[in-house]
Amino acid sequence: MKKLEGKVAIVTGASRGIGAAIAKKLAEEGASVALCARNLAACEATARAVRESGAEAMAMAVDVADTAQVDACVKAVLEKFGRIDIMVNNAGITKDGLLMRMTDADWDAVVDTNLKGTFLFTRAVARPMMKNRSADGSAQGGSIINITSVVGITGNAGQANYTASKGGVISLTKTVAKELGSRNIRCNAIAPGFIRSDMTDSLPEELKAAYMANIPLKRFGEAEDIAKAVAWLAGDDSSYVTGQIISVNGGMVG
Repeated sequence: MKKLEGKVAIVTGASRGIGAAIAKKLAEEGASVALCARNLAACEATARAVRESGAEAMAMAVDVADTAQVDACVKAVLEKFGRIDIMVNNAGITKDGLLMRMTDADWDAVVDTNLKGTFLFTRAVARPMMKNRSADGSAQGGSIINITSVVGITGNAGQANYTASKGGVISLTKTVAKELGSRNIRCNAIAPGFIRSDMTDSLPEELKAAYMANIPLKRFGEAEDIAKAVAWLAGDDSSYVTGQIISVNGGMVG
């Protein structure tokens, strides 16, 4: 039996990159997956790949910073699958710029998506997770996994909005773990380091070399590295782990 057989997961920002890799990995482990992103066409493409692997999937266009859309998404997942066991808050954006030049709009957009979106989905799935029961009637709870960032721990020049939002996700994770632990709902976060993507592949070679110099494992991470960590936190192998920030960064930051 697969480790996540019978589980239902929601993954935000699931249209590409880390989010798509997470959705595919959870499906590979047996979970039914609801994929959410602003770009419905791209999200549907990922959902098709999940279905081709033999798992159930649904795709939805959702602005994670919009309360009504978040609540409607959770309602739709419950109507289709009957329960929610795993919530992966992965959706995130950047609008970089030096502090003195950063606009209110750029600050608000990043904080609303990265931090408020995580809060809205966490709040929306908490009650359904509280209702989950195992075969013997005991509380089964659920697992909430937030994707933060190494720079949410270290800070980073030119990313005041992004680092503040990701640092907020870390604090929110620890608070949710304390509030919901008694209901057997775990909440953890993963802090990725330098993960290969279309965006990072286009960076100048000298900049990539500078990043590499600070990575003890001497390689960049892959989206699948994050997906594997998410799958572990989603399953019973991590049943005594909550309120933790797991760095997946090749040793870049301890």
